[in-house]
Amino acid sequence: MFLKIHQDHARFRQIVKGRVREELRKFISNGELIGREGGKTVSVPVPQIDIPRFRFGERQQGGVGQGEGEPGDPLSEGEGEEGAGEAGDKEGEHILEVDISIEELAEILGEELELPNIEDKGKDRVVSTRDRYVGIKRVGPESLRHFKRTYREALKRQIASGLYDPARPTVVPVREDKRFRSWRTEEIHEANAAIIYMMDVSGSMGDEQKEIVRIESFWIDTWLTTQYKGLEKRFIIHDAVAREVDRETFFHTRESGGTMISSAYKLCAEIIARDYPPDEWNIYPFHFSDGDNWSTDDTRVSIELMQNQIIPASNLFCYGQVHSPYGSGQFIKDVTQAFAGDEKVVTSEIADREAIVDSIKTFLKSGR
Repeated sequence: MFLKIHQDHARFRQIVKGRVREELRKFISNGELIGREGGKTVSVPVPQIDIPRFRFGERQQGGVGQGEGEPGDPLSEGEGEEGAGEAGDKEGEHILEVDISIEELAEILGEELELPNIEDKGKDRVVSTRDRYVGIKRVGPESLRHFKRTYREALKRQIASGLYDPARPTVVPVREDKRFRSWRTEEIHEANAAIIYMMDVSGSMGDEQKEIVRIESFWIDTWLTTQYKGLEKRFIIHDAVAREVDRETFFHTRESGGTMISSAYKLCAEIIARDYPPDEWNIYPFHFSDGDNWSTDDTRVSIELMQNQIIPASNLFCYGQVHSPYGSGQFIKDVTQAFAGDEKVVTSEIADREAIVDSIKTFLKSGR
């Protein structure tokens, strides 16, 4: 019975994952999973799932093909007229919320978008430790006593001394028979990554553009979290001046004024130099803007910062340009021209929410 329950649960989980996979593009573009995030799980709304089973009708109602009627007659009056008629007393379709882990969500994302696993560079400066059992010794705490080895030693001693009686096979260990597990503490160097999100919050970036950035960053986080044991996130907002903020401020700041992209890149370069040595960290700067910059001079400074400081230290530099009716959209052209053929620089144009899926795939498909 216990095994049957586990089999049913596993089957149910597979059905849920199948439904999520089918609706993944809708979930991403609508952003409805973000508000359901809770720690290491996400609540996913799926239609009611029924396990297929036979359902018996009431007695004396006839069988299949019995009763009055001609071929082609409808099975019941009004069939197909959805929503017509008076109020009824039948239950409607229910939506079931099922919790799935971030790891399962990332697995589905990776399968659907055919994302390769990331090849990391460097190791984190902070190491974790674990105790590993490596052998047997004669002394140790009772909690680590190896019962099989202790029994074997006691049996060998009793046989050698002639005390063992096959008719009464009682084996009683003494202190000299006891054996204990020995362990060794090992240092584990885990690969860590840092994502530095940068976003233009000038007057030309509206609420819809910021929501697109919020949705896309959630899925980028979801994927990279499963690729690295530790993932740090930093957030930079900028108009004509850049500053580092927390996640909540990043996605809900309302600003106005002009745009100087170089201000964000300067702060990004400072954060990398101060906190993330490139030989120890996997670094991913993501910049989102509508492509409107203050001047060609500032664009030139921004490109130089990318070339000389940010890109050499990064695994990948990603620039996402969100369409805005108020932005010029010029910056993506400048970046594409300056870094043509550079595999560490990826650009993506995000016209609307429907384009988020393709943008994520464009950013992460290289496996860097």
